[in-house]
Amino acid sequence: MPNNSRLWKVAHEAMRARGLLPDFSHEVIAEANALHGPASDAGTRDLRALPWASIDNDDSRDLDQLSVAAQPPSAHEETIFVAVADVDALVAKGSDIDAHAATNTTSVYTAAEIFPMLPERLSTDLTSLNPDADRLAVVVEMTVDEAGAVTRSAIYRAMVRNHAKLAYNGVAAWLDGNGVAPPALAALPGLEDQLRRQRRVAQRMKTRREAQGALALDTLEARPILHDRTLADLAPDESNVAKELIEDFMVAANGVVARFLKAKGYAFVRRILRTPERWDRIVLLARELGERLPAQPDAAALDVFLRTRKAAAPDTFPDLSLSVVKLLGAGEYALDGGGATGHFALAVEDYTHSTAPNRRYPDLITQRIVKAALEGKPSPYTNEELAALAAHCTVQQKNAAKVERQVAKSAAAQILSSRIGATFRGIVTGASDKGTWVRISHPTTEGRVVRGEDGLDVGDRVTVKLLRTDIDQGFIDFAATR
Repeated sequence: MPNNSRLWKVAHEAMRARGLLPDFSHEVIAEANALHGPASDAGTRDLRALPWASIDNDDSRDLDQLSVAAQPPSAHEETIFVAVADVDALVAKGSDIDAHAATNTTSVYTAAEIFPMLPERLSTDLTSLNPDADRLAVVVEMTVDEAGAVTRSAIYRAMVRNHAKLAYNGVAAWLDGNGVAPPALAALPGLEDQLRRQRRVAQRMKTRREAQGALALDTLEARPILHDRTLADLAPDESNVAKELIEDFMVAANGVVARFLKAKGYAFVRRILRTPERWDRIVLLARELGERLPAQPDAAALDVFLRTRKAAAPDTFPDLSLSVVKLLGAGEYALDGGGATGHFALAVEDYTHSTAPNRRYPDLITQRIVKAALEGKPSPYTNEELAALAAHCTVQQKNAAKVERQVAKSAAAQILSSRIGATFRGIVTGASDKGTWVRISHPTTEGRVVRGEDGLDVGDRVTVKLLRTDIDQGFIDFAATR
């Protein structure tokens, strides 16, 4: 990236320091270059004629999922299909490509560079569900009733074709009545009605999950803003109706896959979020805002509190969301049957990751097990392998998040380097023996409070003064002025 060589160096060094591979080996590149064309299988269903479409970030090139709504089986039901790229068809277990993916376990998205889990010949081409290209996929079919419940489901392999590559922001603006239909949407007859139906079904699913206690959180993660390919700002990546639509479908599909493998008796890697240990601090945050939460962790009660605050103070809700997210703790991967189940924030019991195999290794693991189950073959993994992989994926996901945060801080330090002495309003996002951290806006970033931090805790609002920045180390130091 021109004029950002310093950040590029920071990103590569951060990857290595966290045990992640920033570059593909010659063996991996050679293996990827030796692949000839996307995979095909004459024994799969042919669903290419369905009006499949992808909805992703504007700049996404690794397309993992497509969705489509079929004619409803009854007046009170809808059928949703989610197609997931069949990455396993070209990435063999034990191959050099697989070894690299198993080491990193995830794509890493930084303000300086994207470090894909798979070579781009695969992730943005041969295993990406690109527009106007035939691709193998694992399809999750879900029949959804008026209450948003999945009443029937099926999983099978199919050949699919992406008829429209759509972006979240354009679709959301159109669905909300704030913009014209994106060209790709207008070019495919019937797709407008398709998306309206998908939105209707997704909203039913969302309403049902919310009733069960799924948390309404909006943390405004920062995305780099480039001017002439040079970093200019870090701005919040706001949620919208199109992102929520895809999220609702992916949550449902992941639940279907988990229940399918559980019913078939196959061990798999769960995605879990344990009951929060710092519930007492969440209770105190609610009390400070005039609300009450029970003494014991209760997802449904927390969701009611969050929705109440979002309606009462939408401008500050992202800060509250971030505080709650920090206090909830990080998600983990765990072997099914290992004693840990459930995802506290999603309010679901059976859950896995299966819908992004180009970007996350746990999804590729799950896909291989699903395909074995469909064919009635033994699992390609032993329980011991799965337990070890689950632990490794958890560690590497945290390492990847640390790299992304470190590079984002270096990017923010670069942007803020000319503003030493300026003051900002922020919110405390971390407070422990390791230090106190605060998030500010413009640019959206976190820094450490190195002076005046005594007595601060997560969720506190504070005015801070910028003391110093260090681009190479990603340090942004503040003094709290209250």
